[in-house]
Amino acid sequence: MSEGMKEQAFQNVRSLISDVCRQMNIADECRLRLMECERELTVNFPVRMDNGSVKVFTGFRIVHNDSRGPSKGGIRYHPDVNIDEVRALAALMTLKTAVAGIPYGGAKGGVICDPKKLSQCELERLTRRYASDIALIMGPDSDIPAPDVGTNPQVMAWIMDTYSMGRGYSVPAVVTGKPLEIGGSSGRFEATGRGSMISALMSAKHLCIDPQEATVVVQGCGNVGATAADLLANEGCRVTAISDSRGGVYNPEGLSLESVFNHKRETGSVIGCANTETITNAELLELKCDILVVAALEHALHKGNAPAVKARVIVEGANGPTTPEAHKLLVDRGVFVAPDILANAGGVIVSYLEWVQGLQSFYWDEMQVNNYLGRLMTNAFNQVLSISECEGVDMRTAAYMTALKQLATAMVTRGIFP
Repeated sequence: MSEGMKEQAFQNVRSLISDVCRQMNIADECRLRLMECERELTVNFPVRMDNGSVKVFTGFRIVHNDSRGPSKGGIRYHPDVNIDEVRALAALMTLKTAVAGIPYGGAKGGVICDPKKLSQCELERLTRRYASDIALIMGPDSDIPAPDVGTNPQVMAWIMDTYSMGRGYSVPAVVTGKPLEIGGSSGRFEATGRGSMISALMSAKHLCIDPQEATVVVQGCGNVGATAADLLANEGCRVTAISDSRGGVYNPEGLSLESVFNHKRETGSVIGCANTETITNAELLELKCDILVVAALEHALHKGNAPAVKARVIVEGANGPTTPEAHKLLVDRGVFVAPDILANAGGVIVSYLEWVQGLQSFYWDEMQVNNYLGRLMTNAFNQVLSISECEGVDMRTAAYMTALKQLATAMVTRGIFP
């Protein structure tokens, strides 16, 4: 995504919040609060590199709103991170937790870096220094980070350990997405992809698409995309294409996902897998299919390619993968869009379960976690779909309406201090 598009991302979210608040006659005091972030922390911190030199990195931790509970949101490591992108993602987390019906607010963090160019030791030193600096606002009762683009369970383990060393005792509930060995939750790694799969199947059911006859295209072969593809294939769908950052592979008869995933593990990319045709990410998005899962970075779908999209259903596994212009073009053409704040809420739902387990020191097995995730995702989807049909609006607007009603009620109930 270009720098200009990133800078526009927060303004896009603010505009939609404002428009839906006005449409719903939500009080101005709530609307104005939700259009801004409550706390913004920028940190510039030194890291000693393996060659002995010192490099200064810039990171952010932004809390958008915590009216409904502690703020929650991932941390991403990426060379193109900027503050406006983090603001937008924090606001989307506020909406997402409200749609999912879990007692969290929204936050997001990021560090401007390329984790692929850092050694494991450099990555650990960067993470621990960043965690130490954002400990000003981070805590199990205040702001709880999680993994995002460029971060993983090991990074969360370093953050948890750094925070715990500062407190003098172990605090497993300070982050989620941790390894199981130090208080992570069963089912957390697959949660976002599983939630996207549930949203895809419920969208298909709404449109009377038989999963056994459905074709699926997935942009993204990371945690979310690969999991969603695998789970949809297990439900009988035919996955015909999947991609990573280098490009994609296509077979109209259906991919052998086991072969594709093995090839990616061996070579670092899906490209070149046997019995597949190599395609670009741009070509993948325009393939004819029933379900398109967009599970890469932001703004993959824009006004330039939206008219060429041939999917009947778009499931937003990534955060903000569709620009406002593209969304309007798609909806006007009758494409059913399951929006990000609904479709990829599986991760934060299971993060909530991990947090609760950490606070209670009582853990559930994977089946219990998946059942809870399925129940909350189903309830949230049905609620948003009901509003969409009753109000005659698209699913994104309906999801915003669901979230903003919850948030306005919480803010009015709590009042303003002092």
